Amino acid sequence: MLLVTGGAGFIGSNLVATLNEAGYAGVAVCDRLGSAGKWRNLAARQLADFVPPADLLHWLDGRKLDAILHLGAISTTTATDGDLVIETNFRLPLSLLDWATATRTPFIYASSAATYGDGQAGYSDEWANGALKRLRPRNLYGWSKHLFDLAVAERVARKEKLPPQWAGLKFFNVFGPNEYHKGDMMSLVAKNFDDARSGKAVRLFRSLHVDVADGGQKRDFIYVEDAVAVMRWLIETPRVSGIFNVGTGQARTFRDLIGALFAALGNVPAIEYIDMPASMRESYQEFTEADIGNLRRAGYDADFLPLEAAVERYVTGYLDRPDRYR
Repeated sequence: MLLVTGGAGFIGSNLVATLNEAGYAGVAVCDRLGSAGKWRNLAARQLADFVPPADLLHWLDGRKLDAILHLGAISTTTATDGDLVIETNFRLPLSLLDWATATRTPFIYASSAATYGDGQAGYSDEWANGALKRLRPRNLYGWSKHLFDLAVAERVARKEKLPPQWAGLKFFNVFGPNEYHKGDMMSLVAKNFDDARSGKAVRLFRSLHVDVADGGQKRDFIYVEDAVAVMRWLIETPRVSGIFNVGTGQARTFRDLIGALFAALGNVPAIEYIDMPASMRESYQEFTEADIGNLRRAGYDADFLPLEAAVERYVTGYLDRPDRYR
């Protein structure tokens, strides 16, 4: 049996879908469903069990698993409840890591590109020899993920016991089906689809820097199927451990992203630029681009969908259909 925490969420439900499609029937999910319709992310899936987060450690007692894929987290970059974020994003993963170590269970967990802060230290996923300590996350969410990366790297440095396989995945800007419950945290493709289809202008933030054009801010956008494919490869490649960036390795502008959305709909691009709210300016990242050298050296050789192809697949395969769920 495989356990996917956060399995009703965006990336988690896509992972469960991929596992089911590959023939894994024994998938248990740990998550909260709430009232935002997250259950629809799993409506077409087969599950071996569904575990409330409060019951997870008790549920694990005496159990044998093939792997834990820990994606559950408070992932809102604007989160402000430090105690809750640390409890959820740091202390719980430590308990799961301890359990996986004691039971010799492979442990794959989600980190984040938010750990890189403003990017001044670069986007290399080198994690040994104190490299992680140079990073300065700019929000509470990124800091909580960074703390856990540091804790794992410290155990490696001290040659302490760890699971037979462990891997931390620094996801960059993932987008795709089943993100609809995320509200303001949805990708710009999902948030602006209805306006773009109806011919309305899409609003993007003006740049904060004179050397970056409005809409020219760049992100490493990766389609969720590609992000999930990395996890599937890790499950099937137990010799690989480490911390890895999960992005395409190529930054593209927000203008490119929205242009691809209009193109997928066959509409002429219409973009307006607005000022960024003051509350976002301090933690805003103007540029992210994954260095995926570690992933390639570990043996992952699959291609990533180009931005335009990924947006077209999302639009035509999900957003522009009556049932948008995977």
